[in-house]
Amino acid sequence: MTLTILGASGGVGTELTRQALDRGEEVVAICRRPDRIALPDSPRLTRVAADVLDTEAIAKALDGRDTVLSALGTGDGEKPGVLAAGARAIVAAAPARVVSVGAFGTGRSAKAAGWLTRTLAGVFLRAELDDKVGADETILAAGGTVLHVGPMSDGPVSATWRSVSLDGVPRRIFPAGVSKATVAAAMLDAADTGPHGRILVPLAR
Repeated sequence: MTLTILGASGGVGTELTRQALDRGEEVVAICRRPDRIALPDSPRLTRVAADVLDTEAIAKALDGRDTVLSALGTGDGEKPGVLAAGARAIVAAAPARVVSVGAFGTGRSAKAAGWLTRTLAGVFLRAELDDKVGADETILAAGGTVLHVGPMSDGPVSATWRSVSLDGVPRRIFPAGVSKATVAAAMLDAADTGPHGRILVPLAR
């Protein structure tokens, strides 16, 4: 299948693109500056320049796409609104399958995360919290899947990773970290096999 990746030049987006190509998929990689996607050219990779805040450009880029994975994030100095705009654009394009990345300890995962993680998320994500939760709810309401992730790091895909539902999250004082590569692997599997229309939490083990 052809996978369309939003935010393809970021850490998770680059891993999504790399791993999808390694799996033999066709990839449409969308971001504001496609030249910043740090991967070699491939006959199965199409780079598309589009900004989610440009309604016409992003609608054209997403038109007819069957499977969309969103690795959108809020960059330094950006005002909140990017995530919600991206979610609205995805839903408007009506793809069959959507998988997006969110933050563990926010929105529906707040209770499962525990009070300390909720507090930390509220402090460190304060400026973008409403944007994140709003984007998640837009995706979920349309039947998409959102992966809520803890602190992310560089590094390879965990050999023991798994995705769990919110009621299966292990109780911890501090949120479990996970590599961006592991998050990307979990997103690709969720797009391929489901389950759909729910929140999943990828864990390194």
